[in-house]
Amino acid sequence: MMDAVSRDRRIHGREGDPVLEVCGLSTTFDLRTGPLHAVRDASFTVRRGRTLCVVGESGSGKSVAARSILRIVPSPGRIEAGRILLHRAEGTTDLATLDARGPAMRAIRGARISMIFQEPMSSLSPVHRIGDQIAESLQLHTTLDKPARRTRVIELLRQVEIPRPEEALDRYPFEYSGGMRQRAMIAMALACEPDLLIADEPTTALDVTTQAEILDLIARLQAERGMGVMFITHDMGVVAEIADEVSVMFRGEVVEAGPVDGIFHAAKHPYTRMLIGSAAKLEHRAAAKPPPPGAEVPPILAVEGLSKGFRVKKGLFGRRSVVTDAVRDASLTLRRGETLGVVGESGSGKTTLGRMVLRVIEPSGGRATYFDAAGTAVELTALDRSGLRQLYGEMRMIFQDPMSSLNPRMTVEQVIGEPLRNAGWRHSAIRDRVTELLDLVGLPADVMERYPHAFSGGQRQRIGIARALAPEPRLIVADEATSALDVSLRAQVLDLLLDIQRRMDLSFLFISHDISVIRYFCDRVAVMRKGEIVELGPVDRVCERPEHPYTRALLSAVPRPDPRARRLGARHRYVEEVAS
Repeated sequence: MMDAVSRDRRIHGREGDPVLEVCGLSTTFDLRTGPLHAVRDASFTVRRGRTLCVVGESGSGKSVAARSILRIVPSPGRIEAGRILLHRAEGTTDLATLDARGPAMRAIRGARISMIFQEPMSSLSPVHRIGDQIAESLQLHTTLDKPARRTRVIELLRQVEIPRPEEALDRYPFEYSGGMRQRAMIAMALACEPDLLIADEPTTALDVTTQAEILDLIARLQAERGMGVMFITHDMGVVAEIADEVSVMFRGEVVEAGPVDGIFHAAKHPYTRMLIGSAAKLEHRAAAKPPPPGAEVPPILAVEGLSKGFRVKKGLFGRRSVVTDAVRDASLTLRRGETLGVVGESGSGKTTLGRMVLRVIEPSGGRATYFDAAGTAVELTALDRSGLRQLYGEMRMIFQDPMSSLNPRMTVEQVIGEPLRNAGWRHSAIRDRVTELLDLVGLPADVMERYPHAFSGGQRQRIGIARALAPEPRLIVADEATSALDVSLRAQVLDLLLDIQRRMDLSFLFISHDISVIRYFCDRVAVMRKGEIVELGPVDRVCERPEHPYTRALLSAVPRPDPRARRLGARHRYVEEVAS
């Protein structure tokens, strides 16, 4: 049990009372090139028992504002102006006046205000057990002894619905799935019964069903404890689902704020309307999408019984090994000019399937057949490396994270032109082709000499697309090509790919965990779960009349960008027994 101080703190204040008021906050980074005003004159209020969503695209200042509240802005950042008022039973404290490293701020951080970070793997220590990391906050802020702290940690893990908490607290972060790690972060944040929980993009890296579970969990814990929640996100669907109030940030400024219904149905600022419009756009099939090819159109790819098993070592010193099936008996056909989506949760086998098609990963069984421009069947699974290299000009891949897939030491010209140099093109011809490709993806030719770090995420993804298109391929495997992008950039990149598909008659195997993107972009969809294709059909039929209960669970977990149509609380949950 918590000590008396914490129990008193939990019941202090009524729902709707302000717990945090940010007034005129300005945070600046003093860079060599001059001051960067990351947050400018921002004001908002978080109330007890209510959720304030701070929304905006990457670089809008959301995370810097949150870190300013906790006084953890990295150097050379500093709070230039403004007040950060924390309301407590014993009075109001202006956090902006406290020493960021002093005892007063340390007593508030983690105890009165807690934060859940976007990527739990980089926030959790890889060399310490989960239970010890959660107990650290209790050791700093409570008078509980070691046995009582362990009991409290087990209670917290049980509250965040981690199975077998008595065993789970002694595991390391790498032994947890992504969703379980995020639950552990929530347990850590709630250990000392904070008045305010700041959640910084806590569901961005999660698939839709896990995201829905985390959102449900935060809402339930908030209702039980009466705490205020400041939820930072760029996902307007999530905002519509959970927010009571919304603050929209753009280039460091709060450009619009108000109740969630007013923001979505009477938005005044053009940036807010753009965010809502971009999210609503993905609710429907793309207007510019060409009609899907008919049955008479010949295939470009046929996959039959493709399987992949990975050998995993278990037991003491890894003496025992077992084979885990990543993909089991997957079969599908992709026609010329068609886009076939592959959707499923993390670990469903979709990326492994895409990489087996291109032989980036060697399959354990089955075969994949590619049909060239003359209609000749080429069995990809039987080719040696030399034969595959000859086909890599016709089959290309777009990766999820353009920053990790682009060589930081190569210029844009070198990155895009690399497959052409490997094919023996001359320098002058490569430069002309790179200029053409940059124009095709909407980038000016004068960026050719710049390096990847000088571009935004959306621009880097365009460079990755240009590189994939360089040798004029016929088939592209796109692996989560838009999942790392803000919602407006996501729509722009999808429209760009649709335009390029029409011009070049491309076929796409499009892998995504976001069924909204699949619905917008694809002709047909294959739904994968635990390595198996459980449903396959036209995208309209699968999205509107799903046959498999797992597909229904995926669709019902997608939040809609309309606060009047909230549905996550009544979503369909997939249960193994239902399927059997």
